[in-house]
This record gives sequence, structure tokens and C-alpha cells, in this order.
Amino acid sequence: MFGIPGKQAVTITPAAAAQIARLMKKDGHSGLRIGVKKGGCAGMEYTMDYVTETDPLDEVVEQDGARVMIAPMAQMFLFGTEIDYEVSLLEAGFKFNNPNVTEACGCGESIKFDGM
Repeated sequence: MFGIPGKQAVTITPAAAAQIARLMKKDGHSGLRIGVKKGGCAGMEYTMDYVTETDPLDEVVEQDGARVMIAPMAQMFLFGTEIDYEVSLLEAGFKFNNPNVTEACGCGESIKFDGM
């Protein structure tokens, strides 16, 4: 695993944990897998997939009934990230407060890291 022993790769706000737990229960998923892939206008973008089983190489973060799995190739990019869930008048969705991002596009879904 990547990171500091005893420290979770990501933190989950209570709002995000409640939404993930609600979706897990509703659809019978075992958790939410988060990763990154090449694409988007800034070079990289987040991926989110509900899964039925954990990959043994995933880093698993559990909190308040929510389970988030961090894909192996994303662990170094997501370390220190806070996952939040926000609701506004026009939209609702997960938000990543990622200290590793050096640039993001206007939509907030496409990101850039140093050296990428």
C-alpha cells in the first residue's frame, strides 16, 4: 500500500459517507471504487464505479457504513484527498478536495498532477 502506515489514503465527510452508504444499501453494492485515468481537458479525470467485490490490491477506507476502495494505480494521486458530497440548487454530486492537484478545468472533473 502507498502512504503513511496507520493513515487512510482518503477521508470521507459525513455527507459523502451517508450518500455512499445509502447507494450501497439501495443497489446492493459492496462499495465505491475510485481511480484516475488519462483524459479530460486537463489530462486526467477521476473514475467512480460501484462494485460488488473488493480487489485485493485496493486500499479500503470504511466510515459510517460507507466503503471506498482506492484502485492501486490511483493511490499515489489520491493520498490526502477529502471526498465530499454537495447539494446545490442546480446539482448534487461528489467533490474531491485533492491537495495533489496542480490544475483543474472549469467543470472540476478534469485534473492535472505535477509531472503529468
